[in-house]
Amino acid sequence: MPSLDDLKKRIKSVKSTQKITKAMKMVAAAKLRKAQENAEKGRPYSQKMQNIILNLTKSINDPSNAPKLLIGTGKDDIYLCVVLTADRGLCGGFNSNICKLAKSKFKKILSERKELKIITVGSKGFDQIKRDFGNHVIKKFSFKEKKNISFKEAEIIGNEIIRLFNQNKFDKCILFYNNFKNVITQIPQAQQIIPAENKSQDSKEANILSYEFEPEEDEILEDLLPKNISTQVFKAFLENAASEQGSRMTAMDNATRNAGDLVDKLTINYNRSRQASITKELIEIISGAESL
Repeated sequence: MPSLDDLKKRIKSVKSTQKITKAMKMVAAAKLRKAQENAEKGRPYSQKMQNIILNLTKSINDPSNAPKLLIGTGKDDIYLCVVLTADRGLCGGFNSNICKLAKSKFKKILSERKELKIITVGSKGFDQIKRDFGNHVIKKFSFKEKKNISFKEAEIIGNEIIRLFNQNKFDKCILFYNNFKNVITQIPQAQQIIPAENKSQDSKEANILSYEFEPEEDEILEDLLPKNISTQVFKAFLENAASEQGSRMTAMDNATRNAGDLVDKLTINYNRSRQASITKELIEIISGAESL
């Protein structure tokens, strides 16, 4: 049984931890508001761009001359998986959920005897993936020194994807990230960006609306498709930023509550031990007095 001094030190230590987790929860809550606004503002832009590409695709008369970024190579032998996670921990299951979805996809690809190539963005994702699939990782990125991720960082990832595609290094590219729903819920996503795949909520609108393009569709696609890759990566960054802060806020709130419960239990144990110690001393005094 721990001594009174040990229990007192433990209570003090847990209270200090509780203060830290409470402060981290407040910081995450402050960052979440802006991150959520950015994620919500970024969704319509990426969806509209997908709709325009869908309309342009329908207007192409000769698919054989269409850009490869749009229709792909016609094969699915080599997969490039881009896993976007955080560079910092203490955010609950945020990183683990993305990696779990990615790993299940990796196993499926390898079970079908396809070639797998992985790019990790964020040190936490790399740390989890390297254990089982480290030999498939061809490149890793980390923007830990960046306070806020901007479109410039998304372009770095997008340009690397396009460079590899132009060198015929892969046939299909899939993005893995967390889609922010609310503070409690973040849904892991696997989005195919090469060849272009439209799953936007505005797909009905895209089927109804008809656009007239100037210059020709092929020229527009040549400029729009590379930009769309970076846009989809940036959207994933924004969704991840909001999801990370929401997950951290929830995790720190749970940690603060657990620390409070632990302090209560330790305090009860401390009081019981103190009472037992006092009772023991009283019995010793009374026994000594009676022996005289």
